[in-house]
Amino acid sequence: MLAIHAVPAFRDNYIWVLEDGRNAVAVDPGDAAPVEDFLRRRGLELTAVLATHHHADHVGGLQALARHWKCRTFGPAHEQVAGLDERLAEGDRITVPGVGIELGTLDIPGHTAGHIALFGDDSVFCGDTLFACGCGRLFEGTPQQMVDSLGKLARLPGDTRVYCGHEYTLANIRFAEAVEPGNRALAARKARDAAKRARGEPTLPSTIAEELATNPFLRCGQPEVIASAERHARRRLDNAVEVFAEIREWKNNS
Repeated sequence: MLAIHAVPAFRDNYIWVLEDGRNAVAVDPGDAAPVEDFLRRRGLELTAVLATHHHADHVGGLQALARHWKCRTFGPAHEQVAGLDERLAEGDRITVPGVGIELGTLDIPGHTAGHIALFGDDSVFCGDTLFACGCGRLFEGTPQQMVDSLGKLARLPGDTRVYCGHEYTLANIRFAEAVEPGNRALAARKARDAAKRARGEPTLPSTIAEELATNPFLRCGQPEVIASAERHARRRLDNAVEVFAEIREWKNNS
């Protein structure tokens, strides 16, 4: 049975480390130092590094870790990430060295042009595309691409655990309350996640089911979300992509 640990980095990043008591895998290591410290304290050997997209706060430590541990590295086929041994695109499957977990790949552009998600064993590592109660900014993609990408993630089984790249949850919940104030599931989530942070715990992972119930970016067909987006836009919005684009811009400026 693999354990999955949140290793904090920078101000609010999480590097996910999967381990079986002997070997470990790092997902999105923006910095090598906290991973090395975690491995040393736990007596683990790093056998692979996985990356979801090219941003430095997700891959900045990849090459140093690979050099030190002489381990294999995996990442997106359609982005320039230095030091990758294997480049993955939608439909590709890998057996992760050292820990044996099998992961599939989804192309989820929007935040970046070639962003991928890796999923398997009731988990998905989705980088900065889907956040707990939010989604990433559209630095390189279009609203249509992001809606399509979020749709792929939303179709994963409801009990899939969502491992994203940042501890943004409470801020995202505050925005979600403005968009959908009548959502009772959202109010309950706020209480749960605020208690976790008060105890110094990560709010992650969430689940796909929880995101479908509370995340406004996955709820662009819900009447209250549509109404809020239209009030903000001061015009009628004709489809879910327009609703998404409006609330994404609203969030950008909130």
